[in-house]
Amino acid sequence: MREQQQDLFGLTEPAAGPAAPSGVLPRAATALSPSWSAPAAGGSGSDCVMVRSARAENYRLTLRRDGVAVLTIPARGSEREGRRFLEAQRDWLERARERQQRRPKTAEVWVPGTHVLWRGELTEIRIALAGERPAVCLAADVFRVPRLDRDVRPTLEAHFLRRAKVELPARTWELAAVTGVAVRQVSVRNQRSRWGSCSAGGVISLNWRLIQTPDSVRDYIIHHELMHLREMNHSDRFWARVEEVCPGWREAERWIKRNGSLVGL
Repeated sequence: MREQQQDLFGLTEPAAGPAAPSGVLPRAATALSPSWSAPAAGGSGSDCVMVRSARAENYRLTLRRDGVAVLTIPARGSEREGRRFLEAQRDWLERARERQQRRPKTAEVWVPGTHVLWRGELTEIRIALAGERPAVCLAADVFRVPRLDRDVRPTLEAHFLRRAKVELPARTWELAAVTGVAVRQVSVRNQRSRWGSCSAGGVISLNWRLIQTPDSVRDYIIHHELMHLREMNHSDRFWARVEEVCPGWREAERWIKRNGSLVGL
């Protein structure tokens, strides 16, 4: 049997709709429809994916970081009502796309002089004095690179990943001990659409890019996943548990919404 899993996705604030009627029988599992054209202001079409969720009680529209809208249909809902809800939310979707376009983004190519997010701050890549081998520094951290006249992003991100695989599990085990949550395994992954996830079996997966965020954001994501091991949902009870162990979670969420695009989420 597949374990129940909770994910913390990098989505915009959702537009929520009415609850589904009770006269439609629920489907046994979540289903995806092909992409289709979502109405947008000005008459232009945009990609949208429709998802049926056994857990959802309302119609819900979110916008992914890649610009694709996701329309969630409750198990007792209908595709027809979903399309009506999407039509009613076209102004919200247009505003969400505009906000997304205004969000700051990191440079595609990293060379000395480029500013990148490191430990929660936009930090300039500088040439480091490290003997005969080329190196760059971000604040006080020095990283070896093959050459200085080429894109150093792949090399630096490989360095970030190696550090994350050491630091993030260690911090997770520390916070698990403090909160009294039993964790079976912690992994660090290259996730493109989420900061973290967990399974009911006690396995927590974290995005290596958390090493680029402030410590408070890193700890919030870890606390979020730890509390999912007690409440595998996003109910009021779940958020009360998050509040108890991480009172500053709202500010961390605001930071993510403002700055998540700087690491591609």
